[in-house]
Amino acid sequence: MADDTAVKTTILSSGRRVVDIERDALNALSAALDQSFVDAVTACIAASGRVILTGVGKSGHVARKIAATLASTGTPSLYIHPTEASHGDLGMVTRQDVVIALSRSGETKELSDLIEYTSRFGITLIALTAVQNSALGRAANICLTIPDFKEACGETKAPTTSTTLSMAMGDALAVAVLEQRGFTGEDFKVFHPGGKLGAMLRTVGDLMGDKVPVVPVGTALSEGLKVLSEGTKGCLAVTKETSLVGMITDGDVRRVLAQGKVPETVDEVMSTQPITVTPDTLASKALALMNEKRITQLVVVDSNAADTRPIGILHMHDLLKAGVV
Repeated sequence: MADDTAVKTTILSSGRRVVDIERDALNALSAALDQSFVDAVTACIAASGRVILTGVGKSGHVARKIAATLASTGTPSLYIHPTEASHGDLGMVTRQDVVIALSRSGETKELSDLIEYTSRFGITLIALTAVQNSALGRAANICLTIPDFKEACGETKAPTTSTTLSMAMGDALAVAVLEQRGFTGEDFKVFHPGGKLGAMLRTVGDLMGDKVPVVPVGTALSEGLKVLSEGTKGCLAVTKETSLVGMITDGDVRRVLAQGKVPETVDEVMSTQPITVTPDTLASKALALMNEKRITQLVVVDSNAADTRPIGILHMHDLLKAGVV
């Protein structure tokens, strides 16, 4: 038992040491961001072509991730392997592009052809390296320098801290670019139509049912219940002229009858402060509102009308069917 405890302690110590080292490195990276970061963001925004990422080994994996993040947030981007670039893929790089090359040491030989190509054709080259005075750093138009921190794995020096720093720099670059461009959740949805994320980014207008059971104020309760029973959402909108003034659910009716009351009109049963959303509300926000208010449906009102005209019903079942929940 004592041996098991010692092993557990050693393992946790290793894990915490790695996290602590990388945390300190990230703090140093944050403090080190300077004009070169501003220049890199500006270059990516100004490019009329794409942002090309490249790197070898672990730097290549990070470069692929950065390219994917940029592409999914509105910046056309792709990854090119340096070796493949030397065997024809340089034709994918145009004068309108920006190239971001990753190399911790800045001396990666496989990058040499691509570096020379950017120089020959006046293509902006951004280096992401720990050594500013390296071959890559000297050749670059802009050098994003990450702190030359020790790798978290000790004497083996396998890329750990350096890849974390490069990944963070790439995330910082992508987020700064999207914020400067005014990229929104609606824009993001266009690139993420599938899976849970895509579902959360759909709008209420995409999911709502378009049949709203409606009666005017003053309607006899018997008539209101008839309209309610003909619907499929378990709720009834009450309007004055075209504006929403109340809402009745199956639960409202049961509660009133349980109290021994016999109301004459829908006005006596309806909730006078119904929770509403507009068609452009994100499905994720509608779900959060339902959870907060502990309700299962929302009335959708026309965001373009002068009044609160009901145009649809969003039920929890709609969110379940779409995969939002």
